Amino acid sequence: MQYKNDNELKVSSYGELYAELYRHYAPALFAYVYQQVFSREDAEDIVLDVFLSVLQNQQFPTFNEQKQEAWLWAITRNKTIDHLRRATRRPQVSIEWLSEPLYVDDGCSPEQISLEREEYAQLASALHKLPELQQEVLRLRFGHGLKSDEIGSVLEKSGSAVRVLLTRTLRLLRSLYTDQAEGGQR
Repeated sequence: MQYKNDNELKVSSYGELYAELYRHYAPALFAYVYQQVFSREDAEDIVLDVFLSVLQNQQFPTFNEQKQEAWLWAITRNKTIDHLRRATRRPQVSIEWLSEPLYVDDGCSPEQISLEREEYAQLASALHKLPELQQEVLRLRFGHGLKSDEIGSVLEKSGSAVRVLLTRTLRLLRSLYTDQAEGGQR
């Protein structure tokens, strides 16, 4: 179904309404969000979140076309602002920071430097095998230095749940790292 013009939206069912709204508005909403966040993935996530909000709003189909458009843009703006606020409060730290030396010692022999780099590579490999939530907990704890309660507020979990998750994550990481180290020596 095509628009006869931008002011006319004729649909016979809510499913068609949502599909037509997405086809018509998603490109413009995406362009707006992308200009704000500079990340294709984040922009796509925000636009999808906007349309999930549309699906969850039972009153949306009863709005006239102008109100639907205004609502879409308002929700998009609000979700973009929320994303930017979260990003400034909690900047992403890549776990690649582990590939950088934790300390510089000019007195190290080339063999020692090579061994340290190999250990860092093994640790980075083990980190990448962790589930995303566990990687995020480690980033927040060791990359940003947040305490369990602070991590809990970011992840919407209790401080005690974060402490348990952190303990399990470190245990799993230790196991993965040890398995890799033993596998490399065989």
